[in-house]
Amino acid sequence: MTVIDPETQAGWVPEADTDRDIDSSEDIPLSLRLSIADTLTLGNATCGFMAVYFTTTGILIPHLQGSQETGMARHSAATAVILMLLAAIFDLCDGLVARKLRSSPMGAELDNLSDLISFGLAPAYFVLVYGMVADDAHQRVAAVAAIVVLLAVVLRLARFSCVTLKDGMFQGMPSPFGALTVVSIVLLELPFVPTLLAVIGVAWLMVSRVEYPKPRGVLAVGMLSWIVGAMGLLAAWAFDAPGGQLLLQTGCALQVVLGAVIPLFATARRVNTFRGNRREARTAQLP
Repeated sequence: MTVIDPETQAGWVPEADTDRDIDSSEDIPLSLRLSIADTLTLGNATCGFMAVYFTTTGILIPHLQGSQETGMARHSAATAVILMLLAAIFDLCDGLVARKLRSSPMGAELDNLSDLISFGLAPAYFVLVYGMVADDAHQRVAAVAAIVVLLAVVLRLARFSCVTLKDGMFQGMPSPFGALTVVSIVLLELPFVPTLLAVIGVAWLMVSRVEYPKPRGVLAVGMLSWIVGAMGLLAAWAFDAPGGQLLLQTGCALQVVLGAVIPLFATARRVNTFRGNRREARTAQLP
């Protein structure tokens, strides 16, 4: 507002507040600033969306158009799964970076939303498309299985946000591990009924109370190495390298075996712990 001096009739404008920082970034609320970890999380979401894109354009649309080109479908399927693997790497790294540096206040929400896209929507859509293009599959039944996978990831992520567990453990199969196991089951090209039952079994494990160790330290390095190796197997299969099909099926089988064995170890450990506690209680009661 302009103020007029009654004696000089001269106008003057109040000077700007010199104490105010001219850096415009100070006007941005802290909750809206992205950290390095948040950027990695957004990379996770991007990979999940692109996996859906390649599944649609390279597998579903050519099938609906009656294309008999299997090479493009193989390349697109490999690309979609590689993108899910890359999303898993982003998901692994954003947690490590957030612990070493920092994450914005909305980091946890970004992580859940990105995981829902990459490890919920993308694998569920992969199962749905499989039910539409496979010769022995039933589209509607596959759609139900896809919905089960998606809802399992939704419930798992919601529970993860609400339940506090002991440090170093997850309750239920982690969604990245579950998504990769679901995709591995589909790529094994088993008969439709065993494939469907295995996919539903993985969905159940994701919402179960079975404990899984968090990928930290040596386990994180091992998981990263496994993901990179899986990318190599998919690339060999996509480019029809000698033995590429066998290598891919071996890798997928190992992923499925890991998904089945880890709950057994977790259950055996819980039983042993329970028995040990009972022995200690009985020993304490003895005179």
